[in-house]
Amino acid sequence: MTGSTGAPEMVARGELRVAAELAAFLENEALPGTGVDEAAFWQGFSDLVHDLAPRNAALLKRREELQAAIDAWHVEQRGRPHDHEAYKAFLAEIGYLVPEGGDFAIETANVDPEIATVPGPQLVVPVTNARYALNAANARWGSLYDGFYGTDAMGSPPPAGGYDRGRGARVVARARVFLDEAFPLAGTSHADARRYHVQGGALLVDDLPLLEPEKFVGYRGHPRAPSAVLLRNHGLHVELVFDRTHPIGARDQAGLADIRLESAVTAIMDCEDSVACVDAEDKVIAYRNWLGLMQGDLAANFEKGGQEVARRLDPDPVFKGPGGGEIAIKGRALMLVRNVGHLMTNPAIRDRDGNEVFEGLMDAMITVAIAMHDLKKTEGPRNSVTGSVYVVKPKMHGPDEVAFADETLTRVEAVLGLPRYTVKLGIMDEERRTSVNLKECIRAATHRCAFINTGFLDRTGDEIHTSMEAGPFSRKDFIKRKAWITDYENLNVDIGLECGLSGKAQIGKGMWAMPDRMAAMLETKIEHPKAGANCAWVPSPTAATLHALHYHKVDVFAVQAALAKAGRRGHVDGLLEIPAARFRKWSKAQIRREVENNAQGILGYVVRWIDQGVGCSKVPDINDVGLMEDRATCRISAQHIANWLHHGVVSRDEVMAIMRQMAEIVDRQNKDDPAYRPMAPSFDGIAFKAASDLVFEGTRLPSGYTEPVLHARRLEFKAATRR
Repeated sequence: MTGSTGAPEMVARGELRVAAELAAFLENEALPGTGVDEAAFWQGFSDLVHDLAPRNAALLKRREELQAAIDAWHVEQRGRPHDHEAYKAFLAEIGYLVPEGGDFAIETANVDPEIATVPGPQLVVPVTNARYALNAANARWGSLYDGFYGTDAMGSPPPAGGYDRGRGARVVARARVFLDEAFPLAGTSHADARRYHVQGGALLVDDLPLLEPEKFVGYRGHPRAPSAVLLRNHGLHVELVFDRTHPIGARDQAGLADIRLESAVTAIMDCEDSVACVDAEDKVIAYRNWLGLMQGDLAANFEKGGQEVARRLDPDPVFKGPGGGEIAIKGRALMLVRNVGHLMTNPAIRDRDGNEVFEGLMDAMITVAIAMHDLKKTEGPRNSVTGSVYVVKPKMHGPDEVAFADETLTRVEAVLGLPRYTVKLGIMDEERRTSVNLKECIRAATHRCAFINTGFLDRTGDEIHTSMEAGPFSRKDFIKRKAWITDYENLNVDIGLECGLSGKAQIGKGMWAMPDRMAAMLETKIEHPKAGANCAWVPSPTAATLHALHYHKVDVFAVQAALAKAGRRGHVDGLLEIPAARFRKWSKAQIRREVENNAQGILGYVVRWIDQGVGCSKVPDINDVGLMEDRATCRISAQHIANWLHHGVVSRDEVMAIMRQMAEIVDRQNKDDPAYRPMAPSFDGIAFKAASDLVFEGTRLPSGYTEPVLHARRLEFKAATRR
């Protein structure tokens, strides 16, 4: 809904001015059914905004003050050897590094099993795309056969054309190996099994039992010839599907047609890094899809393979228990919602002085109100069976900002009439001031904390920006090899265990960014559960199914118990080691290659963000390898070039020339996209300007974040194309 000038129509709601489109959505769709009075909602929302916005602004000012002090310290020390102890003392003196208090354990209550006791993969998906959101929710279950056959997981890419029976046979053999490892039989192998049946409440395979009979959970069909058998290992379910009329089952000696794994146990519906929401129009799309997920009626129709496909939320599968009676198993991932951080404002709502409202306050109020539809359900599938709402909060800097998020949610609960601590908080450990003060950050949300997670890319972007004046940073691949990253990853788990998260909350690890490299993922991502993480991010439902294999191999909670006894492996001193290039001897070719790689990634991502409103996508890198890109990956690349520019490793003219050359490459990579707008040869489009801003203004952007530039340029693009 826009006026004649193209600006959105605004309506008065108490002391707030709200975009008419957003107000209509809230009043006609979101609030009905929650039991929340419309007038009370708007009054409470207005009070929350006007009471908390000054606090929000003060926290952002504090970020700027600390950054200015750190910049000045590094400038003053320039030319001298880095004095670690003096640096650490300085950070404590200015309040960047806070004293660590005594031991405690979180008191988070009413946490769902998927958060507390069931380890497994986690998806993060843009909530603005209904199809992707439904795929993520339904990725609770996935076909292991499809995962092996349709990827390079077995060492070679899937064949073109029709079904390859030889590859299919290798898939079946590989899957039987998994069954032998997770569900060993007494005296035989699943590879030799000819019959699965239930007798006396036990599963028998060719009349032989499982070595661990308790892993049999249920079945469907007749006990003598079940159509499905449900097993469980390390808290995760596995379904054996039998069907002798199926093309696969017909050729299988036991009639086994598929093996379905419980895969994406949880999924984050993202309102932040993976979306491009800059105004009321965008926010309503995000909120409406979240509403459909919470009500259970979200739908998406699309064309696939020349056929119209309708996607809905999957029901809960029902099985017969070994001792009789029915058992229902969750058919969908437990859904969390990621709100935006404390930084950005949004023109969808303005306060009594005409200022844009902080978007984090908007998200908190609206996403929690929408989640009440799930809390109010008395029948049918539920998201949370314990009556909780899960909000993930990114990009917080230190304990004071976590305490502010906690207070915000307390205010939201009061307005909506929810019991205190209904809303659980996920703390993204992705900014350095949070990493070095993680224990106190968790303490600040001791009754809400249900999630901590490392995020290497944002963490590195913040590392570069925070230490911008310390000198030129190493090349990106070498930053990953520095000792600080090991301390960062280890300390996150160590402190999480110290604070009692095991069995109560998720301790997570970051994204596998190469969705087409599943063989490599299978080889390396097992390190996440081995490190004590009971969840880790994956880029697709198929990746979730394959990553689930790691949780069958590794008993994460046994690992956590052992680590808790061993004590800390990571240390704050390690986190404060700045990964700058102390002894750089780079050739011009090496410098150029690094800048090219960064620039190509920035341009490939930004052009879709600005021109198409795509916040996360698989973007070909300079070698045409598809990588998952979002604002975190863009941030590190932009900050890295900005750092090298700042210290004279490369000149502005050299960077601009490379940007233009990489724009031509990105244009070629997107030539088959009918919606794509080429950047070359004029290089004067809004997208190219946005990418240039991120690089050339990078040292001045708050914490090096990309959002201020991307939002401003996307709004400019929308206004220009609306005219």
